[in-house]
Amino acid sequence: MIRIPEKRTPRKRGSAEEEAAVRCEPAAAGVLAVHLSGRWKMDGPTPSADQVIQQLSCPPGASRIIVNAEQVSAWDSTLLSFVVRLRAHCAAREIALDSQMLPAGIQRLVKLATAVPAKEKPQGAGNRPPFLARIGGAALGVWQGTADMLAFIGEAFVAFCRFLAGRAQFQRSDLLKFIWSCGPQALPIVTLISLLVGLILAFVGAIQLLLFGAQIFVANLVAVAMVRVMGAVMAAVIMAGRTGAAFAAQLGTMQVNEEIDALKTMGISPMEFLVLPRMLALVVMMPVLCVYADVMGIIGGLIVGVGMLNLGLVEYLNQTKASLTLTYFWIGLFYSAVFGVLIALAGCLRGLQCGRSASAVGAATTSAVVTAIVAIVVATAVITFALNVIGI
Repeated sequence: MIRIPEKRTPRKRGSAEEEAAVRCEPAAAGVLAVHLSGRWKMDGPTPSADQVIQQLSCPPGASRIIVNAEQVSAWDSTLLSFVVRLRAHCAAREIALDSQMLPAGIQRLVKLATAVPAKEKPQGAGNRPPFLARIGGAALGVWQGTADMLAFIGEAFVAFCRFLAGRAQFQRSDLLKFIWSCGPQALPIVTLISLLVGLILAFVGAIQLLLFGAQIFVANLVAVAMVRVMGAVMAAVIMAGRTGAAFAAQLGTMQVNEEIDALKTMGISPMEFLVLPRMLALVVMMPVLCVYADVMGIIGGLIVGVGMLNLGLVEYLNQTKASLTLTYFWIGLFYSAVFGVLIALAGCLRGLQCGRSASAVGAATTSAVVTAIVAIVVATAVITFALNVIGI
């Protein structure tokens, strides 16, 4: 019989219970019995699991250990830690551990503690997949991502059709809240960026136009550039980083909290209840923000023209008015409406694809911004080329 010495820890006064102890003795051929007794609590002396493992000597050919805790009077996580350490010791030496005589609570906790699989080790250079396998995996990932994106766009289109038919399920208050968030609350940052873009365009144009004494055409350059494309593009980039990321973070957090699963359980379409009001809000407010950005950009150019190029205020405004046409205005609004749809789709798609962890929410937010900006640039190139072919 082996008597395990106790690890002395501070103990509360007034406790008359027997101190924790471990007693090991052979029970049968190849079987060792470990008897636990006393009070296994953190505030009292308890045997060290390391001491037990070091002094535990199984009979020759022992293949099984029985843990008996019938004489344990009280326990907490100290006993659980002891059993888990003993279980790991037995598993490393291929010894069966019989824990049927442990308290039912300890058995459940041990099962729960050992139910989580170990994390996979990081893939090193030695077991790196072949080059062709990596290419194939990347191609399959792109294909699956494209399929998911097309399916999401189809579902969004169906939800929009249901909205036109008056059958979409979403709260009108949510739509008004998103309109307020996408519109008036975005005005300060749109004001700053658009004004600075107008200033930059005027400075860049003035450097070349001054060589020919044609600085008056700075008004034409700034007005046409801002109204036709730059106002819409700058407003879209701002909204991609501000609102698109917010949409992804909101939906990603709802995914982590299983709120989207709850909506599906209640028979409510997340596409109609969550995505549709966000998409409608951006589509409605992006043209408004585009017009506002155009005005701010023109004001920025006016500051440079009047303040640094010695142009008259009335002269600058007349030149701006003469250079603009209604066609340029409608082209800018078309750009902005397309950008609003792309930003909403990118933010909501990445939010719904989010995993179930905090890091996944951050990754979804980053992916939403990148996806939206790439989509804005590609759409700008495509629309500009198409307008050039048409001759507009």
